[in-house]
Amino acid sequence: MHVGDALVALGGAFLAAAVLARLGARIGLPTIPLFMLAGVVFGPHTPGIAFVENPGDLALIAALGLVFLLFYLGLEFHTDDLVAGGRRLLTAGLGYLVLNIGGGLALGFAFGWGTREALVIAGVVGISSSAIVTKLLVETGRLRNPESRLILGVIVIEDIFLALYLAILQPVLGNASGPAEVATDLAKAFTFLIVLAALARWGARAAGRLLRVFNDELLVVFFVGLAVLSAGVAEELGVSDAIGAFMIGLVLGGSTAAERVRSLVRPLRDGFAAIFFFTFGLTIDPGDIGPVLVPIAVAVALTVVLNIAAGLLAARLYGYGRQEAANIGLTVLTRGEFSLILGSLAVAAGLDSRIAPFVAGYVLVLAVIGPLAVIHSERLVAPRKRTASSDKMPAMIATPAPEGSSTEPGDTRRTTSPESQRC
Repeated sequence: MHVGDALVALGGAFLAAAVLARLGARIGLPTIPLFMLAGVVFGPHTPGIAFVENPGDLALIAALGLVFLLFYLGLEFHTDDLVAGGRRLLTAGLGYLVLNIGGGLALGFAFGWGTREALVIAGVVGISSSAIVTKLLVETGRLRNPESRLILGVIVIEDIFLALYLAILQPVLGNASGPAEVATDLAKAFTFLIVLAALARWGARAAGRLLRVFNDELLVVFFVGLAVLSAGVAEELGVSDAIGAFMIGLVLGGSTAAERVRSLVRPLRDGFAAIFFFTFGLTIDPGDIGPVLVPIAVAVALTVVLNIAAGLLAARLYGYGRQEAANIGLTVLTRGEFSLILGSLAVAAGLDSRIAPFVAGYVLVLAVIGPLAVIHSERLVAPRKRTASSDKMPAMIATPAPEGSSTEPGDTRRTTSPESQRC
């Protein structure tokens, strides 16, 4: 593609993504599925304007979006939060993963698309969107609710699992020939992960001293180079560029310069990640979604049931009531960036062509249902008659707090504001 054509295509992609996301924000939808929808609408498979005829033309920019997305997530990850949660948090997180990953794997085999496809579907169905979950908690004013700490802890456990899952999945998707090659690829992948994990555990202080010598301009240049190089090395070792970026983010996230790096990388994350989601949308032919409507509907229904069950399990462990259980199950319902990452890996590996439209439709449906369910979660939990025994239990139905009041840990009231109503 000529340089001028490439710039027009890239600029059009940014603008199309921004306009559609702005329209969707008016009804409270998150940006991720709308960026993807922009790629579908302005892609080669839809009548009208096509900014990009070949998704491969934006492959490098999209890869950078994935790198910055996972790099930022690594910066946000705190091992101390996981340790502080103790056994109950670990039980809740593992229970969530067993239900959702197990259900997704069973669903994948039920579709009869093949073992590798089933493994991808397990991850697609089993991993919620950290970006959308965090955004929902902030925009609904529930970040300080007691169950929100549990939700964020479950998300952290999911992120750890994702790193391991991608490391295992990469040689499988790469069509490694024979058990010996699979074992070699896994050994390389886990060795790389262990080295970076050790750096994150013991090298954060040294990284902080190194980063103090940079002004903001040089700091951006430094961490961009570090993130991209780590992603490239990880890809060469068969780990996945996403995990390389995540692990180096984990290293810098434990340093004293973590807050500076987070603030500087955020615009890069937002801009390039929009192109990652847009590029995934370019690969979707709307005509291909028709044949997978039934699998999408089944997967959505299964996900709703499994997440509600996981919410009830977690709430029981922590002694929460029905409202908190509903908040937990519905908040982690949405699927987003990780599902699309797995979908893009499936496309690159040449798996069943139905995977990409299935993932696209599945993410879009849950991206609409999830936020709306979270906003109206209090209406979905019917009030129960109070009894003498219920007075001793945690509050079952949350009541709105007076405007301007705060929600402290242990207080089940919700703060309602005009902004949260717009989510």
